[in-house]
Amino acid sequence: MSFSHTMKEKAIALQRILVLPEGLEKRTLQAARLIMDERIAKQVYLLGNTKEVQNLANELNISIEDISIIDPVASDKREEYSTLYYEMRKHKGMSKENAYEQIAHPLYFGAMMVHIGVADAMVAGAEHTTGDVLRASFQIIKTKPGIKSASSCFIMETKEKDLGANGSFIFSDCATIPNPTSEQLAEIAISSAESCQTYLNTTPIVAMLSYSTKGSASGELVDKVVEATALVKQKAPTLLVDGELQLDAAIIESVGKSKAKDSVVAGKANTLIFPDLQAGNIGYKLVQRLARAEAYGPILQGFAKPVSDLSRGCSVEDIVVTSAMTLSQD
Repeated sequence: MSFSHTMKEKAIALQRILVLPEGLEKRTLQAARLIMDERIAKQVYLLGNTKEVQNLANELNISIEDISIIDPVASDKREEYSTLYYEMRKHKGMSKENAYEQIAHPLYFGAMMVHIGVADAMVAGAEHTTGDVLRASFQIIKTKPGIKSASSCFIMETKEKDLGANGSFIFSDCATIPNPTSEQLAEIAISSAESCQTYLNTTPIVAMLSYSTKGSASGELVDKVVEATALVKQKAPTLLVDGELQLDAAIIESVGKSKAKDSVVAGKANTLIFPDLQAGNIGYKLVQRLARAEAYGPILQGFAKPVSDLSRGCSVEDIVVTSAMTLSQD
């Protein structure tokens, strides 16, 4: 069974509620129809002007009878949501008037629906930038206790079944934090371990990657990974984590035994933490293109409640699978 099918089956079993803020985007509306048809969500909320959403549905020959349409501008919840938003942001200088205006933006309205529990998860980004999605999520949904920086991961599904978790890996962070500090790198590792449990349904074995293995090289870049590893062990003492490790030492058993024979992680890692965004982004694309691996993501992690960002070049199926993954989060 493929990873995408597994995620759909999990979402079907959970029967949660999804909000898609980009209700006037064609692919999003088509995905909403498929999500309901496949019972991936118990209910889907599409945000946008009701008449315009209906016109788009007619144009696409899509029935939206069982899909809930909410216009944030005209909603009877706008006042209530704006008051909640004002209370969250008044210490930052936000006025009641500004809160009332901003909450009418679908991303902020959708984030508030998730925050107060009207919806279980939000998926957006087909027509908004990652920055847009992150800002709304940071300001309203916020991060989990003990986590200051949200990050992202990719689920990489390869044909090398003897590696990782039956050929699958968590790669992080490949899309969010350009040059993480050692503290941020530690948070990325802890969040990625949770993602491993959620998406790969296995015990996370976390490798903090570097161009050095256990002191084979030295310098500021290596020091940052060493410091981050120590912080992870301090914050999550039961987590199987080690570093600094080169990629081959992390995932190839023979190399791991040679370069880091006392490591409980070397040669067995299924969760790979890259030292910065350049390495992570290049790494996942190399594996995707050269190994013809499936890459699912980026999936945001570290938020208090499930939210995901899409690529603006996403397909309808990408939205469906990302929605299933997001609805499957613990």
